[in-house]
Amino acid sequence: MPYSSNEQLSEYFSGQGLDLSAVDGLLQQAAPDSPNLPLYRDMMLTILRMACDDADRWNAKITLQALRELEHSFRILERYKGRRKVTVFGSARTPQEHPMYSLARELGATLARSELMVITGAGGGIMAAAHEGAGAENSLGFNIRLPFEQHANATVDGTDKLLPFHFFFIRKLFFVKEADALVLCPGGFGTLDEALEVLTLIQTGKSPLVPVVLLDSHDGSFWQEALGFISRQLEENRYILPRDLKLVRLVHSAEEAVQEINQFYSNYHSSRWLKSQFVLRIQHPLSEAALNEVRDTFADLCLSASFEQMPASSAEHEDDRYSHLARLTFAFTGRDQGRLRELVDFINLPENWSESMPKHATEPNQGALKSG
Repeated sequence: MPYSSNEQLSEYFSGQGLDLSAVDGLLQQAAPDSPNLPLYRDMMLTILRMACDDADRWNAKITLQALRELEHSFRILERYKGRRKVTVFGSARTPQEHPMYSLARELGATLARSELMVITGAGGGIMAAAHEGAGAENSLGFNIRLPFEQHANATVDGTDKLLPFHFFFIRKLFFVKEADALVLCPGGFGTLDEALEVLTLIQTGKSPLVPVVLLDSHDGSFWQEALGFISRQLEENRYILPRDLKLVRLVHSAEEAVQEINQFYSNYHSSRWLKSQFVLRIQHPLSEAALNEVRDTFADLCLSASFEQMPASSAEHEDDRYSHLARLTFAFTGRDQGRLRELVDFINLPENWSESMPKHATEPNQGALKSG
């Protein structure tokens, strides 16, 4: 998201006659060459403004706990920044003898073979099975501290792959923030809550487009019936857009689930907003014929003008990690994310790639990084 400085903070402290030079001096000592200094400054001024108000101890404690959890999680997860990760949701009450337990364990193993890390809530049932299949080296557990006794599953318990959280909302933030894909198995209120929240975030553009896979056993009807309800009640009553259901895919095997994820990243890499332009980073440039088809077929995604493709060599305002990637830019309406998914599916078809792509673009993407 674009950063804009909060001028009201500086104006407030100027009006109070407070000297902020000490804040600026500390920041210069802590991170003298950081491009993020303006953000850190606003963070510190926000805390100082809160201290000036000194309104409520409970508010201060919530803020402190939230900041501590965020900072700790950012630091720990930095170790795994170069790896793609898949968040797996499902019931903690699924017994080991249930077919879904075996399927979730197979899912974890299949994800690990594709060099994908498995994130779960670190509990039992589906979560334990997915971690069991993936193994500790390919697992991350985001556990929640509860007032009664609770243990993480055996794969991540007592390891540095377990992150404990006090707040549910921060834990949920990292479930989505760290995920390059999500796989949802049958479950209870919590699983349905995660499914609908993830879809809401993607549908509204508040979270980057990622593959959302619904996994059920071959004879299971959990997600089929849920999709039937959504189609009949939400789509037919126009509570959602007709193409919103394009944001999810129903599969019945671990291989299908992982294939869906790998296919999504076969050419598409990541996305970002650059002022009014939406940028799709792609590993293989589109052929001229494919680009023309995009301009004709997906014109409804553009507020104005059309699609432009820029080669890697012309990258501007980009992180060095992305400088080798070509980009497809357009003035996105921002509304129909299901339609955007259709565009990504078109981009991922090998027959639409240019034959003159650079050699490094054919290498598999090892870190389908989040939007930036």
